[in-house]
Amino acid sequence: MMNYLAMKTYDIRTNLATEQYLMTKKNIELPLVLFYIQRPCIIIGRNQNTLEEIDQAYCQAKQIVVTRRLSGGGAMYDDLGNLSFSFIVPADRRRFGDFKTMVAPIVTALHKLGVTEAKVTGRNDIVVAGKKFSGNAMYTKAGRTFSHGTLMLDVDMQEVAQALSVPQDKIQSKGIKSVRGRVTNLRPYLAEKYRNITTEEFRDFIIQSVLNVDSMAMAKKNSYQLTIEDQAEIAELEQKYYRNWDWVYGQSPQFTLQRRRHFTNGTIDARILVANGQIKKIRFLGDYFGTADVTDLEKLLIGIPFKKEDIKSVLTTQLVDNYFQGIRLDQLVELLFDD
Repeated sequence: MMNYLAMKTYDIRTNLATEQYLMTKKNIELPLVLFYIQRPCIIIGRNQNTLEEIDQAYCQAKQIVVTRRLSGGGAMYDDLGNLSFSFIVPADRRRFGDFKTMVAPIVTALHKLGVTEAKVTGRNDIVVAGKKFSGNAMYTKAGRTFSHGTLMLDVDMQEVAQALSVPQDKIQSKGIKSVRGRVTNLRPYLAEKYRNITTEEFRDFIIQSVLNVDSMAMAKKNSYQLTIEDQAEIAELEQKYYRNWDWVYGQSPQFTLQRRRHFTNGTIDARILVANGQIKKIRFLGDYFGTADVTDLEKLLIGIPFKKEDIKSVLTTQLVDNYFQGIRLDQLVELLFDD
């Protein structure tokens, strides 16, 4: 039987810290699903350049919280019209990147609400009528796989378009002209009797569906309770990561080369500092997914001559798919030496 936790706070930073804490806590019964609702915020993917993904002046003026998550993927905008969910399962039960299986209980619940055309498409989206209402991201650590996603019930679309500064190559690759043209809220697709539900009522319906119970009173038997000790450790993580400027924005060194390409499985944006013919610094930014920490690969390339054969020799010793899921070695080499 699956357990659940409905977050009491509306602060994305506390909620992400709670996710991180539960991801590594020992003696926790899995699977566990988390649900949370938060005030306006933007969550940047682990490997993205924050300042290139947002309209910073707009976010500051509107008091939109900006933070970074541990998983890959792209930037997401949330507000009180959005419901976020997270599954934590043993890593051996799910193939990394298998979003379709992971979010199946959510899709089933949406069908019960009348959104019968909801389906998983692409690498990590849930759509209806060809428009996206849910983005998902995943990462694996300490023998556990963590998958989280959003459900846009009634999000302010104007804010999505204003707050997120989306690179044009991502938009063009999907054959659309604007961010607003490819996203939608769920409310218009709900059955008539559910059309006016609140975000909290939406959350409770999905909880009951996922747990296969008829009331929240029955669901509470499987409600996970945080202890005072849990909350203290969560507060430490929140300060160390999600309220930490260096984690959220990071220091961006100057680079002499930039190589960017959008692949079917995500965008890689490589920034390379070359001096005396050798790589001095290299960063792999983007919304790609991978089970391994890309900083390990970056360290291997430091000091290597910036020549195709030398770079390929280093990359050949690595399982590139672990860092950039679905992207081949030859594609990565072509990217780095694409003028």
